[in-house]
Amino acid sequence: MSAELVEGDYSLYAQVFLEDDQRDGAVSDTFDILWLRWSDALASPDTRPFAWEVLRTTVMSRTPHLDGRPEFSNAAFDTVALQQLTNATEQRNQLAETLQLFAAMSRLPHHQLDVMVLRRLCGFTPCDASALMGIPLATEQSPCVAAGVAFAAPGS
Repeated sequence: MSAELVEGDYSLYAQVFLEDDQRDGAVSDTFDILWLRWSDALASPDTRPFAWEVLRTTVMSRTPHLDGRPEFSNAAFDTVALQQLTNATEQRNQLAETLQLFAAMSRLPHHQLDVMVLRRLCGFTPCDASALMGIPLATEQSPCVAAGVAFAAPGS
């Protein structure tokens, strides 16, 4: 696994939860940890899920949490749906809906949350999310995740 191949994708994921400087630090620290633990990564069946868990742990350790769940409501202000609206009332309604969605997403088990973030907030395809996380495509497209994806993006 080359850092150049995944650094941008890791940054997209981290950006959902962290501000720019924290995002950059988390991604940099992820690669430092992977460098130090590379023999452990190579001993695992697949380096991608090992690396993903390091990224996730690093990002979540810096993410604010409410009631033990990651808080990423700041990302609601940076959604395509909100940016496409020009009417203030529609923007407020969209923001409220997005905040409710993010609160629901934060309750998902971590693999499902990660898939939802990658698919719906970062724009990844099922194959790309599966490859980045190192999980089988069938897992990424499990009924629970699929139901969450359908819930997350009405009309898509």
